Amino acid sequence: MTWLTTLDELHARYGHPGEAATVKVTRQLTPAYRAWLDRSRFCILTTVGPEGTDGSPRGDEGPVVTVLDPQTLALPDWYGNNRIDSLRNIVRDGRVSLLFLIPGANNALRVNGTARLSADASLCARFEREGKLPRSVIVVRIEEVYSQCARALIRSALWTAGDQSQGLPTVGDMLREITEGRIDGKAYDADWPGRAAVTMW
Repeated sequence: MTWLTTLDELHARYGHPGEAATVKVTRQLTPAYRAWLDRSRFCILTTVGPEGTDGSPRGDEGPVVTVLDPQTLALPDWYGNNRIDSLRNIVRDGRVSLLFLIPGANNALRVNGTARLSADASLCARFEREGKLPRSVIVVRIEEVYSQCARALIRSALWTAGDQSQGLPTVGDMLREITEGRIDGKAYDADWPGRAAVTMW
């Protein structure tokens, strides 16, 4: 196995990026970037902390983030499994990245910045759903925003390959395997839709 261990080795292998790859980076939302965020209902939030990195999917019925101003995004933290890996990381190390996807679009939008957590009542109230509020809101200060080219999504045929979920192990299958049968996987899978219906927000 040959490893690339220095920046000089890496740069020699890849060369320089083209102009479009560098001029597309801005420090705040442009009108076009804002239009993208207004249509995106799903993103992946990446955080870093003392234990390592964490990637967390985030989704909503409408825009997954709310634009507070051209440099600031708000991401409500809705009900989850209470592991709060991303939130613990943000409290200790505010560096975050977000990758926004829109079904059918082969491009993506990337945001790098710093985040803080807020439990401000007026901010949480902006996200009220069916009488429920997020327990906190992730407020992201944009340091870089830019588009990601379409090659990865085209190569993977992410939006055009059709449903490939048939035969996949369920979460119940995974839990049964990990616990050597202590958790009843079939019961877990059967109960989950009901639990999710009352804990979506």
